Amino acid sequence: MEYILDFAFDRLGADRSPINHPILITECACNPVHSRSKMAELLFDTYGVPSIAFGVDAAFSYTYNQQRGICDKDGLAICSGFNTSHVIPFINGEPVYEACCRTNVGGYHVTDYLKQLLSLKYPHHMSRLTWEKVEDLKMEHCYITLDYASEVKLFQKGVKEAEEKTRCWQLPWTPAPVEEPPSEEEVARKAALKERQGQRLREMAEAKKTSKINELENELKGLEFLIHQLRNVNGIDEQSFLSETGYVSKQEIESAIVKVTQSLRKTKGGQEEIEPDVFNAEKFTLIDIPDNMLTPEQVKEKKRQLFLKTTSEGRQKAKQKRFEEELERERLNKEEEQRRIENPELYLEQLRVKYKDLSEKVDQRKRQKTNGNNGNENNVSGGVGRGERLNAAQKERMRLLATAAFDRGKGEDTFGIKDEDWQLYKKMSKDNDDEDEGPNEDETELARVASKLREIDPTFFPKSEAGSSGTEPPRFRPLTKEDFQILIGVERFRCPEILFHPNLIGIDQAGLDEMVGVSIRRLKSSSQTVEESKCLTNSVLIIGGSCLYPGMSERLEAGIRMIRPCGTPIKILRASDLVLDAWRGASSFASTKHFQRQVFNRTDYYEKGEDWLRQYQLKYTF
Repeated sequence: MEYILDFAFDRLGADRSPINHPILITECACNPVHSRSKMAELLFDTYGVPSIAFGVDAAFSYTYNQQRGICDKDGLAICSGFNTSHVIPFINGEPVYEACCRTNVGGYHVTDYLKQLLSLKYPHHMSRLTWEKVEDLKMEHCYITLDYASEVKLFQKGVKEAEEKTRCWQLPWTPAPVEEPPSEEEVARKAALKERQGQRLREMAEAKKTSKINELENELKGLEFLIHQLRNVNGIDEQSFLSETGYVSKQEIESAIVKVTQSLRKTKGGQEEIEPDVFNAEKFTLIDIPDNMLTPEQVKEKKRQLFLKTTSEGRQKAKQKRFEEELERERLNKEEEQRRIENPELYLEQLRVKYKDLSEKVDQRKRQKTNGNNGNENNVSGGVGRGERLNAAQKERMRLLATAAFDRGKGEDTFGIKDEDWQLYKKMSKDNDDEDEGPNEDETELARVASKLREIDPTFFPKSEAGSSGTEPPRFRPLTKEDFQILIGVERFRCPEILFHPNLIGIDQAGLDEMVGVSIRRLKSSSQTVEESKCLTNSVLIIGGSCLYPGMSERLEAGIRMIRPCGTPIKILRASDLVLDAWRGASSFASTKHFQRQVFNRTDYYEKGEDWLRQYQLKYTF
């Protein structure tokens, strides 16, 4: 407060101490005595003022408007300020503080509520919603509606009238630069550059291919030279010769020749041929000979030949099986294509039925995997225990583990003495699960049928696509002018509504219209007559910055009409200047001789003490 007084005295030119002028301080109704005492001490001790007087700002404004003929001597003053709102009854021009009423809601709460709503509505523009800007938006766009509930329903329905009442605040926005299409010269230049880059890459690939071909040809010549030298070596010196070359046998060199030849043919662009079976029966000479007739080296060679023969036979069988499956698929595709050509409608209907059956089977399999094999079709939510979700192999593995752990706890650990004990590890292995985690035949066939239907039926949509279309993430779009607009619709009347319903922001107190009824009831219970209290509603003066909203007078009249004494007239009056009339009234009062008789000086304050200020009341009529 001292900084405010320094600023005020400096602007008034009274920058020297002491201040040889009496001071009139305005305050709210029923200001605490402690605040009066601190203010008096500050003015007397710091600034040396000769005398002080305290008066209520709403009373000064009411008296000023009464002198101008706007309101009567008997009436009510509804003052809604920055932090609080007051209703003060006046009898014969004097305020009756025993019947006044206050609520802790004012313009600050309206601005703060509007700022919160807009910040929640537009979180990406929160930095733009400063207190000063929200205050301007409140004073420019907010209004008080006559019927709050019907106004809310109007905006909920989204009718044209609600759109007309919505206000738009356009934030600064710079449109994204529009890229012009490249000219023909630019397109030709980029195409030429791309062609040069492609030519350079092709030359690099060709050089790399040539280098690899040379390496493979040199390797092939070296292997053929080894075979030629090996033919000229005696059988006794063959092992020593092979040990120097790094190969174990002649068959290994021949196998390497075959692999290098295939790689060379593939690199040159030829079709890769199926690897011939170089390990024929003639080259597996040691397989049929008993081990007792062989040397240790020959036994090792026999085992290696046996392994190579088994691998070769398995590979040939797998190739033969794949070849047969490919032939079978081609045959089925030809038959299916023939059926489609003969009767397209029947073929399409059969595909749809097949797709439906396969979908049900796959879904049932997934449900069983989730819910277990208990056959409960109603429990599709998966609300079962882990044991019910295990298949047969997993349950058996769990049983074996539990049994082994139980047996080991009985006494001496003898597990592993018998050979059959080690067979448990194979049964416990997870590789023995019956349930395949990958797609089964039904899922593969379902995918094939769905692909066929997608080709011939434009109205077909698989279940996976239909289910995932709603969860597709939004695509990026450039920001537009609408993204930098703040629309103020229901907030225009929702925020000032807290003056009549403070419970909207969690304050359990009465609104402005209810406060009028409270003041009238308190006035009746005091020493005032009933006739005086009845005529108060005929002169209801609204003052204060928070009463500037359009519709305030109509809303107060509608609210007071429901709680007024029966038969009393209602007249809502507006002050000539809702903000500055308090200062004008105080200035007019301070210029009269009546003011000089109601001030108290420093001696009076220190003689009578702080409790004397509790009884100090200014008289506004003279």
